[in-house]
Amino acid sequence: MNELSIQRVSELIGGVIELLWTRLDGLPGSEVISRLPEIIKFTEYETALSPSFRMPRYERAIRLATVPLVKVGWLTKTDKGRWFITEDGRDACRRFSKPQDLLLGALRLSEEDRQNIPDILVSLETIQESAWENISNYIRGKNTAEIRRLVVVLFEAMQYHVTWVAPPQKNRGLIDMVANMDPIGAKVWRVLVQVKNTGQPVTVEGLKSFASILGPNDYGLLFSVGGFTTEVKGIVNTGGYQKVNAMDSEKFFDVWIRHYEKLSKEAHMLLPLRTIFFLSPHG
Repeated sequence: MNELSIQRVSELIGGVIELLWTRLDGLPGSEVISRLPEIIKFTEYETALSPSFRMPRYERAIRLATVPLVKVGWLTKTDKGRWFITEDGRDACRRFSKPQDLLLGALRLSEEDRQNIPDILVSLETIQESAWENISNYIRGKNTAEIRRLVVVLFEAMQYHVTWVAPPQKNRGLIDMVANMDPIGAKVWRVLVQVKNTGQPVTVEGLKSFASILGPNDYGLLFSVGGFTTEVKGIVNTGGYQKVNAMDSEKFFDVWIRHYEKLSKEAHMLLPLRTIFFLSPHG
């Protein structure tokens, strides 16, 4: 960060805040970085590659400058690279009207020395973002039948008993899979699954349509590769949608990893993953 002045870095942080302010669900960090030139004019020096990193100098500066904001709880970065402002962060932005005051306040509260924030944090951050982007693209590249199969093998690892799966040629309808709690269906509860693989987020109308088919003994899993609209996220699991579990690719992957040791060999081949060990900056 010593390549850019504290004033200039603060201006970059102001741009980050501007991009994230209206996005309650956040944005991928890579998207924040790529969109900053739309609102900030960068110099040739700032857009040139950093000598020690294969990224522009302004990107390295931003990634390091946001570390104290994360440390004090004003900004959150998920392990899949999504950035969003926390409620405490919004309060801090209101208290510190100038980006430089915000950054200095975060540095003071976090007891960070901006000159000594380890560069390994930048490497870790970009590796995590790149890894999730590759996994997400891999899942999005699957056709509907392949997505159904991923859900089936995950359900089997979770010890559900899948009793019906839509045939491969069936691409329409409200039900893609039925699963029971036990092998013979003696337990009254069952799970109805719908897979949405259009690439578009599910709307309230889509949620209502799926919820309407659930009987008194049914739970619903609505898996949308394209995610869900903000309106859906606000009402799912409430009111008439309490029995609907809305699952996007991120949530699916989290459940997949949670049950990874129980997944079959077929499952590991369907979504091939590899563990890589790296040096943690926190020891």
